[in-house]
Amino acid sequence: MFLRSTALKRAFSTSSSHLSHVGKKPITIPPSVTLDLPPLCISPDLNLNTPNGKRILNVVGPLGSQSIVVLPPVILAPPDSPTTPLLVTVHDATKKTHKRAWGLTRTLIHNAVVGVSEGYTVELRLVGVGYRASIEPIPEIFRKLQSSTPRIVRPRRPGAPPEVERPLPNDRLNIKLGFSHPVLIDIPVDISVAVPQPTKIQLKGTDKQALGQFAAKIRAWRKPEPYRGKVSTRSVFADGRVYSLTTKR
Repeated sequence: MFLRSTALKRAFSTSSSHLSHVGKKPITIPPSVTLDLPPLCISPDLNLNTPNGKRILNVVGPLGSQSIVVLPPVILAPPDSPTTPLLVTVHDATKKTHKRAWGLTRTLIHNAVVGVSEGYTVELRLVGVGYRASIEPIPEIFRKLQSSTPRIVRPRRPGAPPEVERPLPNDRLNIKLGFSHPVLIDIPVDISVAVPQPTKIQLKGTDKQALGQFAAKIRAWRKPEPYRGKVSTRSVFADGRVYSLTTKR
């Protein structure tokens, strides 16, 4: 019998494995932000569908409010003073499910704190012949049609806060992207859209995920191709970092 030592196996990557420690980073709470904390520690074996296992953290700031689902394995350590940060830990850091909930919950809370205090901004630029965008009100006949159409209620994930019926949009984006027809996209009420130039679209909001999804919805109408580039977009968040949504084609 031939026994092969595990030390002689060739690794797929030459770089060493690096563990993420996002969950250990403290969350700084600005003075303008208030936290409505749920029970700080519960049994990690509770189900999210049960009343005791459902924990909702409400973050309220000058720009709005957000609700975050706190999973049962997560333990919250509230700040003792205005200068003390919020700490997030878990019951057992060796379990994969606990580690996943650790970093995810910390990131969601941090994004909510930054969103309600400073907000997020996404900038999209249209670079192409005849590409331009504008904002126009939705005609009244289409608004009446939307109000008379029954809304689709999507199933909520376990432990999620109850869905609040959002008001209908009032404005829409009119974008010309080289098609024979204009592209009309309704603007959600919780996202502020400005067009300082015909080829520049600025999106602002408090929800980082919703803002990115709306930017991706606009980008999906004219994706960059690898040989002839016409569209380049980027998103700039409140911390000053620039995240490229597309590269110039």
